[in-house]
Amino acid sequence: MNMQNKVVIISGASRGIGRATALLLAQHGAKVVATARNADELKTLETEGNGQIVAVPGDVANEADMTAVVQTALDKFGHLDIVINNAGFGIFKNVDEITIDEWDSVMATNVKGTFVLTKAALPSLKAQGNGHIVVVASDVAKRTFAGGSLYTASKYAQEAFMGALRKEVRSFGIKVTGVYSGLVDSHFHAKGHGHETSKGYLQSEDMADSMLFILSRPAHVVIDEFMVHPLEQEY
Repeated sequence: MNMQNKVVIISGASRGIGRATALLLAQHGAKVVATARNADELKTLETEGNGQIVAVPGDVANEADMTAVVQTALDKFGHLDIVINNAGFGIFKNVDEITIDEWDSVMATNVKGTFVLTKAALPSLKAQGNGHIVVVASDVAKRTFAGGSLYTASKYAQEAFMGALRKEVRSFGIKVTGVYSGLVDSHFHAKGHGHETSKGYLQSEDMADSMLFILSRPAHVVIDEFMVHPLEQEY
């Protein structure tokens, strides 16, 4: 699983799956450009990266911010290999309780953010004739539940975006992988990381291991979809 000198952009890298993935890929030799809105947490991550991680704070839904992230990768390392669209969050309410601002906020990060970062990276990936775009979605990109209309709609949108993107870029040698996780013990959940009720969930490090496996396949192999759950979760 050699990632030596692979250049990787990871959004939502300040905590959870993004943070764990940044650290693991760096340990395996990748050069990681980590972005998120929390500059302080990103700086801590950069320090822990032992020179392999570069922190670039920014809003994933902001075109200028994501253009700057991609340009940083190109300026510092000369090329770009992998983009991991990991930034995301959820609000869980019944439809008539969701505010317009809440709807717009989730869609901006989960859907628009995936589009904006991917769009910023595509010219470089197309020009070099290879690359890998990963979208960390959720198993709810394929199922729904009461109280999940907003979050599941955003994940179904990511699923559709990936499907079309995959057809557009395969001829350029660019891989597209959708990662569909079940329950993960992270700050994403209302009760927070490490709560007693989530002790059997996947850990962020489990998801990072999955990411490393996906990204280190031979050049001729693409994992289009990768779904992973904790054993205790029914699907």
